[in-house]
Amino acid sequence: MQSLALIENWPVPTAAAAVVTSDGALLGTHGPTAHRFPLASVTKPLAAYAALVAYEEGAVELDEPAGPEGSTVRHLLAHTSGLAFDEHRVTAPPGTRRLYSNAGFEVLGDHIAKATEIPFPEYVRQAVLEPLGMTSTTLEGSPAKDGVSTVDDLVRFAAEVQVPRLLDPRTVLEAQSVVHPGLKGVLPGYGHQNPNDWGLGFEIRDSKSPHWTGLSSSPATFGHFGQSGTFLWIDPVAGAACVALTDRAFGPWATEAWTPFTDAVLAELGASR
Repeated sequence: MQSLALIENWPVPTAAAAVVTSDGALLGTHGPTAHRFPLASVTKPLAAYAALVAYEEGAVELDEPAGPEGSTVRHLLAHTSGLAFDEHRVTAPPGTRRLYSNAGFEVLGDHIAKATEIPFPEYVRQAVLEPLGMTSTTLEGSPAKDGVSTVDDLVRFAAEVQVPRLLDPRTVLEAQSVVHPGLKGVLPGYGHQNPNDWGLGFEIRDSKSPHWTGLSSSPATFGHFGQSGTFLWIDPVAGAACVALTDRAFGPWATEAWTPFTDAVLAELGASR
């Protein structure tokens, strides 16, 4: 895909990108797709997927208590537990505000580790990385932000999410559907959003503006971006997913570059049909 070459214009030392369709076809790649990049918060969808495996295996229930009083596994996955961004401090009653929380994902990881008697990074490896052949991906540390991966590996994950093999498709549909609709909140890097919609570990585009995806992205688009200059989006209407990884911290360069890049990818996808 010619549109992927736009990453050459990004002011970053290294970048790689790829597009994979809902039938698993790799439409194009650009850059060093085997290069390992820190994922930052793109780690969260991997951690969430492992949590959903734990749910389907019966190790945890989505509505069982986890985290602050009144909070559940579902609250932690949907950033509605009330925990602060990077502190294990309660700032709101569960289910009342969309408070994006790294701490919430760390509590989630600890909860699943206790339930399964397996350290959470190892559980992610066994539940998600190994079955999908993501041999270049590691998680050593926080399930909120310490993953390291490649475009090649995340293409495997994006293909899985579009046509699940590890999970029941109904579970994945729930993960990409809004949990606790109508909640306001801050989308890091993009300000206050009303509503600030999330699913189970995936951010949902809906009508958010500004946003890190494209102006032409469908409201059903879901995924995540990371402060290390990384993103993964899946657009069910376009029938495709896009991964882009860089080694420059998120900043104004990303808000300027990512939206026209995604719009170019979607335009090329549309033109090819």
